[in-house]
Amino acid sequence: MHVVLLYVSSIAPAGYKQDGRSRQLAESQALTIAPSSSAKQLIAVAGAAFLLATAVAFLLAAESGRPQPVHLRLYMHDVMRGPGTTAIHLIHGVGPPHDVERGAYFGDTAAIDDVVTEEPDAGARAVGRAQGTYMLASQHEEVLAVAVTVALTARPYSGSTFSVAGRVGVYDDKAEAAVFGGTGRLRRTAGYLTWRMVELVVSEGYVMVELDVHMSVPPVSAAGGIWWSSLLRLIN
Repeated sequence: MHVVLLYVSSIAPAGYKQDGRSRQLAESQALTIAPSSSAKQLIAVAGAAFLLATAVAFLLAAESGRPQPVHLRLYMHDVMRGPGTTAIHLIHGVGPPHDVERGAYFGDTAAIDDVVTEEPDAGARAVGRAQGTYMLASQHEEVLAVAVTVALTARPYSGSTFSVAGRVGVYDDKAEAAVFGGTGRLRRTAGYLTWRMVELVVSEGYVMVELDVHMSVPPVSAAGGIWWSSLLRLIN
């Protein structure tokens, strides 16, 4: 009220003297300008509602912000000869002969475009492709350096990929490799998988590998996107 009265006094003509009546009139006008008690209550309620909506939005964002665990059990099918070949040598015989693996050479490298299934059966429904390279990375052990991207074609991850890299023992019961990224619904995923050869048919050049994948997908709420959208939904 003091601010409003100061404003009213400042606009009075020069030399104008307020008598009791005019001062009372000015004060009554100032009172009509000042917010009423009901307006103050409305503002307070609106402020409390906004704070409540903000708090709820933060809770929703926190809930949505939890990493999503993903577990997949997949099977890769290497076919190294015949009309359905999915694995070919890129480099062979360039390095020295391998100490253990007969007919193999250090640095031998293969490119793969393997069918991926959810069942341990080459005839099962395909759910993706495993594309990348293997390299015989040790001169003395049967060890592969693996760099593979698995592109999924079945729901719920159709169109998504995850990438795998690591040191894999060819005949290890359960070798581990790192899952270090992905795209689509698996964007920025991280984790690990166990790599196990479950079938080898030398005469047909066929190998089936089990991938037991454990990964975690981070939330999509970077830069507060989920918080802001949640707040807008609550307000509207």
